[in-house]
Amino acid sequence: MTQHFDYFVIGGGSGGIASARRAAEYGAKVGIAEVGRLGGTCVNRGCVPKKLMVYASHFPEQFEAAKGYGWTIGETQFDWTKMITAVNNETQRLNGIYQRMLDNSGVTLYRQYARFVDEQTLLVGDEKVTADKILIAVGGRPVLPTNVPGIEHAISSDDIFHLSTYPRRMVILGGGYIGCEFASLLARLGVEVTQIIRGEQILKGFDDDLRNEVQMGMEQSGVKLMRQSQITAIEKNGEAGVEITVHDSAGDHHMFADAVSLAATGRKPNVEKLGLDCTSIKLNDADAILVDEHHRTAVEHIFAIGDVTDRVNLTPVAIKEGRILADTYFGNKPAVMDYENIPTAVFTTPELGTVGLSETEAKQIYGESAIKVYRSRFRPMFYTLPDIQTKTLMKLVVHGETDQVLGAHMTGDDAAEIIQSIAIAVKMGATKAQFDATVALHPSAAEEFVTMR
Repeated sequence: MTQHFDYFVIGGGSGGIASARRAAEYGAKVGIAEVGRLGGTCVNRGCVPKKLMVYASHFPEQFEAAKGYGWTIGETQFDWTKMITAVNNETQRLNGIYQRMLDNSGVTLYRQYARFVDEQTLLVGDEKVTADKILIAVGGRPVLPTNVPGIEHAISSDDIFHLSTYPRRMVILGGGYIGCEFASLLARLGVEVTQIIRGEQILKGFDDDLRNEVQMGMEQSGVKLMRQSQITAIEKNGEAGVEITVHDSAGDHHMFADAVSLAATGRKPNVEKLGLDCTSIKLNDADAILVDEHHRTAVEHIFAIGDVTDRVNLTPVAIKEGRILADTYFGNKPAVMDYENIPTAVFTTPELGTVGLSETEAKQIYGESAIKVYRSRFRPMFYTLPDIQTKTLMKLVVHGETDQVLGAHMTGDDAAEIIQSIAIAVKMGATKAQFDATVALHPSAAEEFVTMR
C-alpha cells in the first residue's frame, strides 16, 4: 500500500526539519526521510562541533590573560581525545532533541534514502510514498580534487571531528572560511599547521580590511601560510602520517604531516541518489537544483532549499527558506526570502562578523567618491592588564549622499554576537546619524560602532 502525504521532505537537516515541523503545525500530514544523523551538516559535521572546538582553542590565551588579573595558573595540559569525545557526545544529544521535535510535531520519520520513481512518487527504502508537495533539502558534501595523486590519503573537514589521536602536524588546503576556521583553531590547540592557498590572501569575497586582520592574527598564532601554492601529490608515510608535495613559484617542496585536509576546496550538492532523471528537475553547471524565488523547481509541486540549491549556503538561511515555504503553502502566509544583508560570521581567531556591502562592493556599485568609510582599531580593555597585543577592528561603510549604513564589519572577540545586533539596524536601513544618536554603552567594545568619527 502506498502512503500518501500532504508534504514530504527529503533530508533531515536543519532546513528540512524546520520546514517539516512548520507544515505539521498547520495541520499538514508530513513525512521526512533521513538515513543519517538528524540535524544535517551544521549539527553533526559543521558549525556546532566546530564552534565547540573553537571554544577549546581559546583557553591557552585565557590562561595567559588570567595572570594579568592576579591569578596563578599551574601546569596546563590538553587532552584531544577527551575534547573530541565531549564534542561528539554533544552532537548525539542534539540528534535526540531533533528526534523528539519531530515526534512531538507528528512528523513521520523514515530512516532510509528517498529517490524519485516519477514526479509524484518516491521510493523510500522499499516503500512507495506519494505527496502533494515534495521538498528536497539534502544539503551538500565536501569535494576532494580528483587530479591529485594519492588523494585517497587525505581527509575531509568531516573527518577532523573523528580523529581519535592528536594531530601534531596538519596541512590544510584552501583559504575559504572552512579551511581558515580549522587552521586557526588547530594552531591554537598546539597543532603545527600549514595552510596552502592558491592566491595571496585568505577569505576571498570578504572585506579587505577584515581579510588582512584575520590573516595577520592567524599567522601570529602560528599558522604557516603558503601563498600561491598547490598540492601536487600525497603519499602515505609508513604506518602513520603523509608526505605532501607542494608546488609554488620556487618549485616543489616536501613536507610531512599527521594528516592533510582538503575539504577546504569546496562542497557539492548531494543530488546523485535522488533519481532526478525520473523528473524534469533542472540542475545548473555546479549540479545545484535550479529554483525560482518561491523555491520551486521546474516541477510545480517539487521544491528545494538550502545547500542543494547553492544560493546562500548558511544553515539559518536554509531554516528560514524552509519555514517560509511551509508558511506560504500550508499556513496561507505567502512570503519571499530576502537574501540582502544576511549577517555572516567566520569563527577564526580573531573572529569575523559582517553584514551588508564590503568597501569594495559599495564603491563598485555607487562609485568611489560616493562612499564614506569609518574605522576603529583598538585593543579591548580585557587585554590591557595582561598586556596582550590583541586588536579589534570595526568598520562602517556609508553612502555619502543618503547617509545609509551599507555595511558593518568587525574582527575581534564576540564579533558574531555584536554583528547580529548591528545587522538589525543595517537591515532597517539605518543611517550613520542614527548610529551616532545612539547612546554608547560604556565600557564595551560594541560602543565603538556608535562613536566612530
